[in-house]
Amino acid sequence: MSALGDLLGFLLTLFLIVLVARMVLDWTVSLAARPPSWSFRARGISHRLTEPVLAPVRRVVRPVRAGGVAFDLAFTLVFLAVVLLQSLAFSL
Repeated sequence: MSALGDLLGFLLTLFLIVLVARMVLDWTVSLAARPPSWSFRARGISHRLTEPVLAPVRRVVRPVRAGGVAFDLAFTLVFLAVVLLQSLAFSL
């Protein structure tokens, strides 16, 4: 394994952790009757770190509507792409 591949894989792992944290925080704020105050700050940080990657994908892949609900496929596509790139980076 090369040092560059390890570094890239590590950075992708960190981004993946932030993506998962964003997902958990979004659900926590949405479902909790009274979310803790720290969750709003943490959610803001996770959005600032992930939105530069998610926003361009959202412009290309629109949410899928099912009745009154819209499913954001951009998050899923970015998550899968990061996992794939992480696997490729660690195999370098």
